[in-house]
Amino acid sequence: MPETPDRWQFERDVVIIGGGGHVGLPLAIALADRGARVAVYDVNQATVDSVNAAVMPFSEPGAAPKLASAIHNGQLTASTDAAVVGTAENVIVVIGTPVDEHLNPDPRAIPQALATCSPHFRDGQLLILRSTVYPGVTALVEKMVSALGHDIDVAFCPERIAEHKAMEELFTLPQIVSSRSERGRKRASELFGRLTDTIVDLEPEEAELAKLFTNTWRYIKFATANQFFMMANDRGLDFERIRAGLMQDYPRARDMPGPGFTAGPCLFKDAMQLAAFSDNNFALGHAAMLVNEGLPLYLVTQMEKRYPLAEMTVGILGMAFKGDSDDVRSSLSYKLRRVLDFRAKDVLTTDPHVTTDSRLIPLDDVLAASDVLVLATPHSAYRGLETDLPVVDIWNFFGRGVAI
Repeated sequence: MPETPDRWQFERDVVIIGGGGHVGLPLAIALADRGARVAVYDVNQATVDSVNAAVMPFSEPGAAPKLASAIHNGQLTASTDAAVVGTAENVIVVIGTPVDEHLNPDPRAIPQALATCSPHFRDGQLLILRSTVYPGVTALVEKMVSALGHDIDVAFCPERIAEHKAMEELFTLPQIVSSRSERGRKRASELFGRLTDTIVDLEPEEAELAKLFTNTWRYIKFATANQFFMMANDRGLDFERIRAGLMQDYPRARDMPGPGFTAGPCLFKDAMQLAAFSDNNFALGHAAMLVNEGLPLYLVTQMEKRYPLAEMTVGILGMAFKGDSDDVRSSLSYKLRRVLDFRAKDVLTTDPHVTTDSRLIPLDDVLAASDVLVLATPHSAYRGLETDLPVVDIWNFFGRGVAI
């Protein structure tokens, strides 16, 4: 392939495989907003229909008007037909490496998923891995592409956004770019240069670890805060008062988070991928997992010490994994509900954003029937909540401390 491919041979600039989800669709919208001709390839027909109707299939602040504009201007389309993969110069893959029930990553998952699209790959394309991958997966994909006999560059450019901040951070955060070849690195830098001014060059293996290190560092920080909360709470002390005091005018403690459910589709999974990469010689990561995943059980145990829980109806406020989101993936609210199903008389749940849970009921019904509440997800809709019921609030959302 020449130094600069003949871009006139492609109908589009970008196609995103798995592009209907929380990572791919914001990226598709952002690139279309910057003038790229973009196609979303997704096997979910309902998601594709929603995108083509200019309706966001999930909540992402600021994305809806840009999606509507891109669809109206013909910059963006969605399809369930894998043949669309062959229409674009840049093929971005947002399929990540899954972790199974034994916490083992499957490094073959991405190459196997790409096999369904590989008949449509063409000379001159740039294949970009975007989601978190197990270290070495980029090299596996390079071998797969090479075996196809096509002249295709491969790059790994990990997404770095936080859900609900995508339409801001895609345009402001530095973008890590890696490729085995200088040509691939240059092409990937040019593509993401449409979005951000700062490109960070790394080798593929460095970039793979950079992504895992970033998420695992956050996971460990949150576990530390949760462990501190448990220590203080076991002694009858309010961790939030301690945290506020030690942070006051003290810059070295400015980044200490408060306690809360550490959940979602990335942090836990990526910490376990890093553990597997280090032959499970990662005591710090496993300890963080035990703390974060054990927090729902700890809360219920503390509630049992304070209330006759077996005789009470507990209302859970919020089932999404983070505030103001409709995303329930890996949400610890569900682990909390499972524990309470065994230990409380009854459990009621509500969420103003989630629509996929048949057990959800209106907030007013939860308030009317509950004896005690647990704020599991700090949705802003609960900010003005008025109730005489006791509330377990480890987020300090209501400003009354976090002691149970």
